[in-house]
Amino acid sequence: MRKRPSRALVPALAASALFLAAGCSADPGQSSAAARTPDAGVSATSTANSDQPLAVAAAPAAAATSTAVARPGTAGGKARKTSLKVKSYDSHTRRAVISTVAKGTSSPSPTGTPTPAGTTAPGRTAVGDVIASAPAPGAPDGLLAKVTKVIGETADGTEVQTAPTTLDTLLGGDDAKGTVPVDPASFDVERLLPDVKVSWAKTGDIHSGPEGTKVPLGSLRVDVATKVATAEGAPASADASVSGFVQVKPEVDFSYGGGASTAATASAASTASTGSTASGPGAAYLGVSGDWTSQWALKGRAGATAKPVRLPFAKLHADPVLQVGPIPVVVNLDLTCYFEISGDGRVTVDVEQDLKGDFKAGGTFGTAAGWTPVNESHMDSSPVRTSVTTAGSVKAALGAQATVGLYGAVGVTADLAPYLRGEAAGTVTATTPVGSGTKSDVAASGSWALYGGLDLSGTLQIQLAIFGTPVIQHAIPLGTLHREWKLADGKM
Repeated sequence: MRKRPSRALVPALAASALFLAAGCSADPGQSSAAARTPDAGVSATSTANSDQPLAVAAAPAAAATSTAVARPGTAGGKARKTSLKVKSYDSHTRRAVISTVAKGTSSPSPTGTPTPAGTTAPGRTAVGDVIASAPAPGAPDGLLAKVTKVIGETADGTEVQTAPTTLDTLLGGDDAKGTVPVDPASFDVERLLPDVKVSWAKTGDIHSGPEGTKVPLGSLRVDVATKVATAEGAPASADASVSGFVQVKPEVDFSYGGGASTAATASAASTASTGSTASGPGAAYLGVSGDWTSQWALKGRAGATAKPVRLPFAKLHADPVLQVGPIPVVVNLDLTCYFEISGDGRVTVDVEQDLKGDFKAGGTFGTAAGWTPVNESHMDSSPVRTSVTTAGSVKAALGAQATVGLYGAVGVTADLAPYLRGEAAGTVTATTPVGSGTKSDVAASGSWALYGGLDLSGTLQIQLAIFGTPVIQHAIPLGTLHREWKLADGKM
């Protein structure tokens, strides 16, 4: 598990569920007695018909601590909703305590009389069970694990030894696909600079942030205003300031395709890499997308260097729970907002830009090509104010880096960096008549131009193998999507 920094929470309303969802997946119907998992803690509902894709939506509030259990290799062993709960988890020993919720209550019930170590009480967790849990004590990123040993019964539940596993052991041959918008109220926020303000709006006319700030429903806005210090090694001291906001309406994209002939190639690679006998999916996708709006200004003479200087001003984190049929799939989403400046320390600018558009970044898997990147962005910008004086160059970006993963394993990192770039070139000439005491004639000529642009880059990580696909041997670059356009130009 990764170690998180401490964060200041977005005000009390941020305790609500992470995703805005139009609905949640429902139990598709009653299962036959013959198809029931032999776990008394498992409900009598089954997953969707194998011919129908599993619904993907935000987990309802009632499923904030939901758990699914599968028993691969047994009759009726498909993943099902269950009354079992992860009471506690130790990430160092990988031991978990699993308890049941008594019918008609919301709290775990005692397990009853302790049983000898290594045995299983009737209807309790057994060796071979695969457990998927929403965030739980000791497992803030959720838990996806296989039970390898039943240690014994305790007053809090059944203590078990677990080992890592992959999603295909739960999803099997099912298909699932969905895009779920993120509820901005559920982000934890760490402010890295003094003058950073966070705003959001959600349904029910609920708003948080400075009075008068207008934020569209479902969007998160981060405002910043700060001075830019002269960079170490810059050719000249200078004074500049950056102000503006980043506004994003993020969505998580998830899909899994287990219905295809799950290629023997994928099966062999998965078995060789992980020791698992699971065949793996025929297709998978994980990514982050959404609408983007920013408005920001750079004013002054930035004392920067040719090497970009990046200054993060806010970090945001959330752990949304997707309900994929009966299975709680925990997505870990991080956003780091930053500005970045480079230049020669000579050019003076006074510019402001509006930028609107969308973006998508992620990784897609197919048995033929393996994991490949997805990298898209469409942006439109307009200059609000433009002025560039003296010869030189400067480039400033106001962007965000996003990481998205499953159950604590980062799978995709994407860096979206819209920027402004200004440059000016010119000459200064002085002419003084020979032998004359007349004042010299000074003439200046030159031109300047201001450009808008964006860079979208990132990587696919080895942890994407959590789907049950062949292990990525090394990080795969998303490649850099680069666009630039002229905003304004003029003569000096």
